[in-house]
Amino acid sequence: MRQTWRWFGPKDLCSIDDITQVGAAGVVSALHHVPNGVVWTSEEIAKRYKEIATRKDGTASGLTWDVVESLPVSEDIKKQKGNWREHIANYKISMRNLAESGMEVICYNFMPVLDWTRTDLRWTVPNGGSCMRFDINDFAAFDIYILKRPGAAADYTNAIADEAGRRVAAMSEDEKKQLGRNVTMGLPGSTESMSLEDVQAHLDEYGAISRDQLRKHFVDFLEEIVPEAEKLGLRFCCHPDDPPFALLGLPRVMSTEADYKFILDAVDSPSNGMTLCSGSLGARPDNDLPGMMERFGPKVHFLHLRNVKRDNDDVVGSFYEAEHLGGDTDMVALIAAIIREERRRKAEGRKDWVIPMRPDHGQDILDDLGRRAQPGYPTIGRMKGLAELRGVMTALEHGKVGL
Repeated sequence: MRQTWRWFGPKDLCSIDDITQVGAAGVVSALHHVPNGVVWTSEEIAKRYKEIATRKDGTASGLTWDVVESLPVSEDIKKQKGNWREHIANYKISMRNLAESGMEVICYNFMPVLDWTRTDLRWTVPNGGSCMRFDINDFAAFDIYILKRPGAAADYTNAIADEAGRRVAAMSEDEKKQLGRNVTMGLPGSTESMSLEDVQAHLDEYGAISRDQLRKHFVDFLEEIVPEAEKLGLRFCCHPDDPPFALLGLPRVMSTEADYKFILDAVDSPSNGMTLCSGSLGARPDNDLPGMMERFGPKVHFLHLRNVKRDNDDVVGSFYEAEHLGGDTDMVALIAAIIREERRRKAEGRKDWVIPMRPDHGQDILDDLGRRAQPGYPTIGRMKGLAELRGVMTALEHGKVGL
């Protein structure tokens, strides 16, 4: 695996100088300042390459930009409304500009309205650190009583709806506002955050779009961009829904193994692949991560290795971001499956036999606490996770005692 590190650009509290010390060989980044649907120009792409390659003192960092995460799919494309055809044309231009720069791997997602959702961005863990958490009762409190989505209560069990009512009754106005801000944070690094009015407006526009219809829109999108990706030598990899279940009455189409099989079969191409995110998919007990790596291995183009701890396997819902080796996913078994796939590719003669990975998220520990880094992306917590993952990789790949 090629060990990489996510960087949100010059405003990221973790600098390029810092990244050179964490043990990563490459960087995962995006042009977060460019609005969704707008072309990524060659000039802006070249600027980001230069920023990654250069330390503060002007010397070479030794780092390369290895993966785009993400090239956003606009809401217009997902809904097939407004300027969606123009946005697809712009998307193809951005693809060409990236390919001409030397980029090969592009991560994206097809989640409607909210790209990732948590109810607490700094939940305290027993060791005094903090992490992100999704609590289904708090989310129901937001949905039913703060957003006040029509018909929301019917989407939850009576027990969850009743608990949501008790919780919101105990909240101060400031606590309600903070929960609303947490839920609507949007895409990490994006300039686009949403007000409650924005969210409800998007929900209203998705009201007539069923899960099957959104899936059709997804296939339509892939049928447009995958042939272009093939010509350009790009590998596209879809990130799963986070969390991997329906929220706010919206359809979700990339939450399970069956969802991935449908999309990968619908547009069958080496350029149409998967971002295997063990944290997002691991929030569901029915997602077998080592097994999915075995079954989808040839089309896994990018890896997010993180772990979550679910509150209850009988009810899909609440979880928190655990330490990388400490959650419900068997990370050692998953890494072993990845190594076997890399060996298979190498024997097959594939040039892309080394799969880029990054330590996804991390707990805020030590000097991370109080720095207010991008939620989920503390420097020390991620560095700890990368070191733990690297230790597993080293042991499994050891010539005498490994696999």
